[in-house]
Amino acid sequence: MFKKLPGDETARLVSTTPDTAVVFRPAVVQTPAILTLAIAAWRMLAGAVGLVWRHPIALTITAGLGVIWTRYGYPYVVVLAGLTVSAGVSWALVDRPSFLRLVGRPLLAWWRLVSIYRRHWQPVLIVSGLGRHLRGRDCLPRLLAVTCTPWADLVTVKMLSGQAVTDWTARTEHLAHGFGATSCRISVQRSGRLLLTFPRSDPLAVPLPAVPIPETASAGPVQVGMQENGHPWLLKLHGTHVLVAGATGAGKGSVIWSAIRGLLPAVRAGLVQVWALDPKLMELSYGRTIFGCRYAADPDACADLLDAAVKVMQERAGRFAGVQRNHTPTVDDPFVLVVVDEVAFLTAYQSDKHLRQRITAALATLTTQGRAVGVGVLAALQDPRKEVMNIRNLFPDKIALRLDESEQVDMVLGDGARNRGALPDLISPRPEAGAGIGYIRLETSPDPVRVRAAYVSDADIRAMAAQFAPVGEAV
Repeated sequence: MFKKLPGDETARLVSTTPDTAVVFRPAVVQTPAILTLAIAAWRMLAGAVGLVWRHPIALTITAGLGVIWTRYGYPYVVVLAGLTVSAGVSWALVDRPSFLRLVGRPLLAWWRLVSIYRRHWQPVLIVSGLGRHLRGRDCLPRLLAVTCTPWADLVTVKMLSGQAVTDWTARTEHLAHGFGATSCRISVQRSGRLLLTFPRSDPLAVPLPAVPIPETASAGPVQVGMQENGHPWLLKLHGTHVLVAGATGAGKGSVIWSAIRGLLPAVRAGLVQVWALDPKLMELSYGRTIFGCRYAADPDACADLLDAAVKVMQERAGRFAGVQRNHTPTVDDPFVLVVVDEVAFLTAYQSDKHLRQRITAALATLTTQGRAVGVGVLAALQDPRKEVMNIRNLFPDKIALRLDESEQVDMVLGDGARNRGALPDLISPRPEAGAGIGYIRLETSPDPVRVRAAYVSDADIRAMAAQFAPVGEAV
């Protein structure tokens, strides 16, 4: 074998033991010293330019203080620093929001970048499997930027070539605990770039009072609570269907009544009709006068009301065909919202098989054909399993309140929702801490958003029923 090796290859053999593989000693190329020095100088120059490019303000301030110290002495530097601190404190007292936006949060972001993320970046990513240690060198995703909002850190990351979003969504718990946060949510900024959200506090920890009734009549979107980022939670009802899932006491009634509360001026103006199905006789019965004759509790009456909604939908479809594709609420053709509390009782737990099939068929017809002609469905249930609610995928927008099992999260919000940061199964069962808190996933976005619905008390519902006259027209 060795005689067949070309040239001087036999001299480079490290081992010739028969039991081991033949290993060749690598060739060593002597690099000229001048080339090594040139490369080192180039790297130092590039690093200096990059430092100036990334931190122009900090370097300018440092250089300016150094010049003042050199020419005039340190007392001037101390006086200047004191004036700067005094000006900052005065600014914070006079206009705190602008101070936090321009100074406070950028400083906090820099501090957390240095003390938390950059410090722990290598060990957390290597241990979680998102980085690799190859040939004595760490291959890590790039930490691009850290920004702070009032409640969370937003970390921008450039993935390694060949990584997928699922590689990161499967390790959200590793990232959250590694960087000292309670949770981590991941969204895609653009190809190869992710935004990691690490909450620092919980702005939804305190229950929200009922949202004031709007002054103007509108079919929505209506405000039903608050998002985690502090913005109002606006729930779209017209032009879609909404499914609300949650365990007992999770706050489904808060979502339903907040939605109805936001539509009351439009109901009075005749632009909206709310049709209520209340098989439990507990939730919607408090405001029964709001619905007038469009209220049903008995399973037979619920089936009749759903058939009436289907009839309205089909009649409109016949008139709109070839004329218009989208519905605009008018007094002649109002937006019809069918509210179903505990829909599983009607579609799965109802003892009459004929009624179950009839109700399921009517709901399937409404959810597949209704939104284009101004008929929407807002349904609530406790058990999201397919055998209980086999038409749940016909609801474009979904809300998951507190759930009992982690497997139910993807049943409600779709595959991968829990890996993206939706954790309804971890919401506190204590009403004051967790009622009304949930995650929404809209048809237009795959990323779940954490929200909390405002609490509408029994007194609020009675006041609503007393203030707004019932709808008296026949179905």
